[in-house]
Amino acid sequence: MSKDQITNPSAESLAASARAAQGKGIPPVQEWNPPFVGDLDIRITRDGKWYHEGGEITRPGLVRLFSTILKREGDKFYLVTPVEKVGLTVEDAPFVAVDVDAEGDGKDQELIFETNVGDRVVAGRDNPLRVERDPQTGEPSPYVMIRAGLEALIDRKSFYRLIEHGTRQDGWFGLWSGGEFFRVVPEGDLPAE
Repeated sequence: MSKDQITNPSAESLAASARAAQGKGIPPVQEWNPPFVGDLDIRITRDGKWYHEGGEITRPGLVRLFSTILKREGDKFYLVTPVEKVGLTVEDAPFVAVDVDAEGDGKDQELIFETNVGDRVVAGRDNPLRVERDPQTGEPSPYVMIRAGLEALIDRKSFYRLIEHGTRQDGWFGLWSGGEFFRVVPEGDLPAE
């Protein structure tokens, strides 16, 4: 990679570097600490769509490639290769959980999530669930950790399916997965049966 490519990052140069770094699975971006070379006009919307310079990136393979080199540092998100790090904008969570399967039941239940970019995770200690509630409307925004600080917003249909697998424990309505109980809402906030 030339010095010019490093000082003037582009989506194309980033994609080429990411392809070169690909092996099996997700690259070890947490181990890479290349220099920050600027921001790219790339934005991930709340519904999981990726945009570059105002146009939607419609090639699923390119979106998947970029998703594998995504890294979070504090409140900022970057696309990282072994030689460069560029900033991008993430409106909410970088991924959307578009499907969920439940295997087992009770404390032995496993909730298996699939994201819009093809990642699959089982909610548990390393991949916790959390629910934020809008202070004005009470509307829930549920999330599942995918990897290394990168979460997926759980889409509405999957969240409704999750609620079918919920249970009450210690004053909370929540979900079991991977041997962990995840609180969703205090029992007092539930409608009367």
